[in-house]
Amino acid sequence: MTLALIASALYLLATALLVRELRSGDADPRGWTIPAALALVFHAGFHVLAWREADGLDLHFFAALSLVGLGMGVLTTAFGAAGRMAALGVVVFPLATASLLGYMAYGHMRPEGLDWRLQLHAWCALLAYATLAIAALLAIMLWAQERALRRREFHGWLRALPPLTELETLLFRTIAVGFILLSATLLTGVLFVENLFEQHLVQKTVLSVLSWILFGWLLLGRWRYGWRGATAVRWTLAAMALLVLAFFGSKFVLELLLPGAA
Repeated sequence: MTLALIASALYLLATALLVRELRSGDADPRGWTIPAALALVFHAGFHVLAWREADGLDLHFFAALSLVGLGMGVLTTAFGAAGRMAALGVVVFPLATASLLGYMAYGHMRPEGLDWRLQLHAWCALLAYATLAIAALLAIMLWAQERALRRREFHGWLRALPPLTELETLLFRTIAVGFILLSATLLTGVLFVENLFEQHLVQKTVLSVLSWILFGWLLLGRWRYGWRGATAVRWTLAAMALLVLAFFGSKFVLELLLPGAA
């Protein structure tokens, strides 16, 4: 519990420093990176200790949500430290805090007893969700920036974002990485997961495949037809909505609403 509270405090400190630096118009804010990096270490440490106490990997709803928040925090800190899209932290760090506190409040659950093959599948899935969740946030920022510029509403927060074309490029690169990870998730699922019907995985699999198709079609449209702007935003958010329903939607129903069915 102590590690989770320390991590949460550091996340919020990083957010406050980032907001202050962005408001000051600092073109290259970096002061927030130290508390952010420490928060990630304590966040990861909380999970490691939980796994040691439980003698296994806990990937139930709140634990998985917290791990996705951790992954998003790592990607955001890496982007920001490289001088790109530090503004993401204003949204991501509070989300990581909420996911961690949710896991702490709900508590650890019995490990799922996964062998190395299923663990590989699970880690690919968590990395894919974290990466594509960052892509969804980038898409929302792209939509907000494009809308403000089109209406000639030059808000102060626009200074915190890179130029429109650079943000769009970053969005598609992030989607491409996420698509590769999602492909690895589906491939390892096909190879290693057995008894889909008995494990209530059919709906999850169908929705994941649909999301994979949408992300792939978006990347193809970008390469072949030069899709951008509103089109990219709509496809990204639609594909991400399917992915959220596939994993966390099914987990929420099976583990929290209908625990006896899981």
